[in-house]
Amino acid sequence: MTEPPPLLQLIRKPRIGASPIRPYAEARAAVNVIGITAVTGTPEVWLMEAHLAFASIEDLDKAVSAVAPAGALNESLSQTQEDVLPPGRALIGLYRPDWSYRSPQAIRLFPAARYFHVSIYRIRPGADAEFGELVRLRRQAMDKANFDRPDVAYQVISGAPTGTYVFLAPLTSLKTLDDGVAKMPVFAEAFAAAEETAGKKLAAEAEINREHLLFRVEPRISWVSDDFASADPGFWRGTAKEQ
Repeated sequence: MTEPPPLLQLIRKPRIGASPIRPYAEARAAVNVIGITAVTGTPEVWLMEAHLAFASIEDLDKAVSAVAPAGALNESLSQTQEDVLPPGRALIGLYRPDWSYRSPQAIRLFPAARYFHVSIYRIRPGADAEFGELVRLRRQAMDKANFDRPDVAYQVISGAPTGTYVFLAPLTSLKTLDDGVAKMPVFAEAFAAAEETAGKKLAAEAEINREHLLFRVEPRISWVSDDFASADPGFWRGTAKEQ
């Protein structure tokens, strides 16, 4: 992939289950699906489906529903007070290039990613402009520090409350976080020192809450094309998938 997919469907599951990718295999799905498991936060599994259009989501939905029982890709999970994203459901996110950070670089790292740092934000109604400025300050601070951790931003447009945003940062190794900590005194709160006060004020005005999570990439619960896997066939094809 050279550009982030315009749409991303996230399926959040409480556990891996017997065979999470079987519906994709039986449907001969023509989309890349990256399976990730939580390292921090609530123990859970995310399946990230890359789609070019809503027609692709429809085609996959029809194909999967023809070979799998209803709800095969989705399971319920009790919600805790700390959850930003409502759990145990499917979400559709719209790519936001204006709020992403070096997104072409980020998407090229997806096949090499072994972890993902996921940031989830809920903002107040009508606070898009303030949140956009907050993101701008964050990008500016990361540029000043030459902070090499690109990400892709998605606005959740279905399946979660309005004002939910998901930022996906692929990590080739957790060592990337060590490098980031050395450059940023407070990891993931990347505001330039001169603009720190403005950033905090904007955050207070725009955000309802936020959550930062680490996920591990799991090839055995992923369904990716040979072209995607060619970046590291030993990783993507070397581990036997559950059947």
